[in-house]
Amino acid sequence: MVRIAVEAAGVNFFDSLVVAGTYQQRPELPFIPGAEVAGTVLEAEPGSGVTAGDRVMARLRPNGIVGGGYAEVAFARPQDTLRIVDSMSFAEAAAFFINYQTGWFGLHRRANLMPGEFLLVHAAAGGVGSAAVQLGKAAGAKVIASVGSSEKAAVCRQLGADLVVEHRTDDLVQAVKDFTGGHGADVVYDPVGGDAFERSTKCIAFEGRLVVVGFTSGQVPPARVNHVLIKNYSIVGLHWGLYDERRPDLVEQCTSELLELYATRKIAPYISRRLLLADAADALTDVAAGRTTGKTVLVARMRVRSISI
Repeated sequence: MVRIAVEAAGVNFFDSLVVAGTYQQRPELPFIPGAEVAGTVLEAEPGSGVTAGDRVMARLRPNGIVGGGYAEVAFARPQDTLRIVDSMSFAEAAAFFINYQTGWFGLHRRANLMPGEFLLVHAAAGGVGSAAVQLGKAAGAKVIASVGSSEKAAVCRQLGADLVVEHRTDDLVQAVKDFTGGHGADVVYDPVGGDAFERSTKCIAFEGRLVVVGFTSGQVPPARVNHVLIKNYSIVGLHWGLYDERRPDLVEQCTSELLELYATRKIAPYISRRLLLADAADALTDVAAGRTTGKTVLVARMRVRSISI
């Protein structure tokens, strides 16, 4: 295992499910949460691909008291550890891997998103959603962002969404139909479930693809397969972890493409909050409750910029 001095750790919604014991993968108790970190290599075996002093990002497999990222020191497998360029901050690196991997596999591998198509992203201001908005724009799609507040709407406009709809006050279905000229959304990216899924089926295009990413609403919607047949659309699931297990070659390809998009500044993590590791519980609670935008990152120390006068 590669031993890493953690400078930053990403906070994900599914971390809250792991802590609650409701995620599909349950670590051995007691355990340290946190599935992605960035920091400096303290120790690595020869042939691991990294050496002491390297700046890296790593994805982790929380299990027992070794492996999680909400810690000062983390342990990662060599194949899950990647050197980062000097221009990428530790906070960006800790926010980079999981959200963008999920978006890339959902939009490109599962939905085959094409340039010029209409993409509807639910919870578009969150960590998963903001990554999907950026990836959709990078792919040449016309992006419709669905959000729950004016604050989150402003974030999505900043990210480049072509249309932003506040679903609590506006008619999302009608807005999508109006914006697409009655065509509907070719691809729907849904990490929410519940009512968002139901509304999506009412504005999805002919041969549209509805990508089920998760259920942050807490509601798993029923699929009306007769409606799927009549409207001729597809419902596809995305569990990124299965690709990591069964097709690591695709994960490697995805990582290469994402780093190229980052290098050309077509994508960059939107980090809304940096909190100290001691505030991990509060950070996790806020992310689980949907009170945050973009990505929340735990940092080892707050960095204060000096100002020259």
